[in-house]
Amino acid sequence: MTLPHKTVLLAEEIIQKASEQGMTISTAESCTGGLVSAALTSVPGSSAVLDRAFVTYSNKAKMQMLSVPSDIIRQHGAVSGETARAMVCGALNASPADLAVSITGIAGPGGGSVEKPVGLVWFGFAERGHPARTERHIFANGDRDFVRNQATITALSFLLKALSAGEAKKQ
Repeated sequence: MTLPHKTVLLAEEIIQKASEQGMTISTAESCTGGLVSAALTSVPGSSAVLDRAFVTYSNKAKMQMLSVPSDIIRQHGAVSGETARAMVCGALNASPADLAVSITGIAGPGGGSVEKPVGLVWFGFAERGHPARTERHIFANGDRDFVRNQATITALSFLLKALSAGEAKKQ
């Protein structure tokens, strides 16, 4: 599998920093279908960093594997900040990882609406012991691969930022 160069560079830096800090990572992916975990595992030494990865493409999988409450999906939809938050919290609760990221979105080409257009992606980010946060991004004017690749880069960038902040705290 050939990954975009930027994705590989981010993954290499994440694995290096996480290894140096003794940090582990868990992922909860929907629209990216495991691209974040694939990027991380493409780097030698990733087995010491990536604890586990959940690919929860269906709502049922989100509920079963990550304990996302059905009420959240029913009220807000699978592509929402609430679902992204529940996914990332579920990933941390189902693993001993220190950091987690979640991704849920509409990669297209269909499935979008006025309220939730194709390219809408919600991310959840959490570090054990700290409140989870979410971010909304719209990756417009691109095809399915573009949306999925941009979502992967965004998730990896969060992990790198969190690890870089951890380095600063130790100094």
